[in-house]
Amino acid sequence: MSEQKNDSKGEEITVIGKIGKVLSLVVDRFEVSIITISTMALAVLLIANVAARNIYRSIYFAEELAQFFVMIITFIGTSYAARKARHIRMGALLEAFPPKLEKAMMFVISAVSAIVMFYLAYISLQYLMNIRVRGTTTASLRMPYWYFIIAAPIGFFMAGFQYVRTFIKNIREKDIWQSPEQQSEYEDEESMIAEATKESESMLEQITMKESK
Repeated sequence: MSEQKNDSKGEEITVIGKIGKVLSLVVDRFEVSIITISTMALAVLLIANVAARNIYRSIYFAEELAQFFVMIITFIGTSYAARKARHIRMGALLEAFPPKLEKAMMFVISAVSAIVMFYLAYISLQYLMNIRVRGTTTASLRMPYWYFIIAAPIGFFMAGFQYVRTFIKNIREKDIWQSPEQQSEYEDEESMIAEATKESESMLEQITMKESK
């Protein structure tokens, strides 16, 4: 009976892990797609506006659309930074602490950051609802202004969710996790350096083999 219970618990853990990986992949694709499309659209808009200004006159709605794309990039990028450990933090100070104290600090940082993000999401949602009730529109396009700030509550809520994931990740894992997906904010750079070192070593071996022949 105990073996069957352990097997069922192990299956539940694996299923939860698989669901978490799928959700993480979906969120990653969503955030990366939104940020990439918004950045490309912003670049095209600014270039087109400069060209139009030199030829005839500026695009009258360019400033409003640029503001819209910047807000999307900023607030969705907040969630992406929290998930990839790219937010500003005192990394050198934390790494100077003993492992247990650093782990405790990560719990405090993750919990406080999650609370702050959820609170900001609540405030921004209230502001969005007030703007929607008032029927405020933009000056040039006459679009509802709440369209332009909808990225704020979404971005803050997603960032808070990522900090909750970080808190849970540090509970489940013995190692110290800076985000739910990365142990260190320099993890990608370290892997790139390791791969480059391996490639350079293999190239040197090939050159020495040719010279010896």
